[in-house]
Amino acid sequence: MSPAEIRERYERIREEVGPQVTVVAATKYVSLEDLAALGEAGVEVIGENRAQDLEAKHARYGDAFRWHFIGHLQSRKAPVVSELCELCHSLASGSAARKLTIPALVEVNLSGEATKSGVTPEELPAMLEAYPDVRGLMTMPPATGDPEGSRPYFRRLRELAEAHGLRELSMGTSQDYRIGAEEGATYVRVGAVLWQR
Repeated sequence: MSPAEIRERYERIREEVGPQVTVVAATKYVSLEDLAALGEAGVEVIGENRAQDLEAKHARYGDAFRWHFIGHLQSRKAPVVSELCELCHSLASGSAARKLTIPALVEVNLSGEATKSGVTPEELPAMLEAYPDVRGLMTMPPATGDPEGSRPYFRRLRELAEAHGLRELSMGTSQDYRIGAEEGATYVRVGAVLWQR
């Protein structure tokens, strides 16, 4: 897809979610070479899932983007993430918290699915005590064919954040970012909707 086509989609998503929401381009499946098209399209914030991909892409593109980490954060990778990113969306363990040095969002598992990362709502206060620079919360609702299915999870995350005095919310991906924005997201993480035909 051409940079012009990506720009058109990017601008439309930004318009849909409003100026208070940062659109993070989730680039897990974007190659090193194809990342250049996102820069040409005006994409500002990249969200990477894997530390090794983050290192490779940052080495090539550096200051062309603002870098966020949105994947499962292993404690041994926290120093790399701290060095290259301005925000981590997925803090979920005390061991990673001890090695991270940048602002973070705590990932909360609201669905109870064993396959998903994140702390439980009950574990959240301890995580907030363990890490001094938590700005907000992130969640991944269960996969669903209906974006409305995500709304109760996004609403619960917003209520949790409000209860703990946190302002930032990372919620919503390609299939449900509009719902995330309606429920108070300050970040949406979109991938396929930006560049897949």
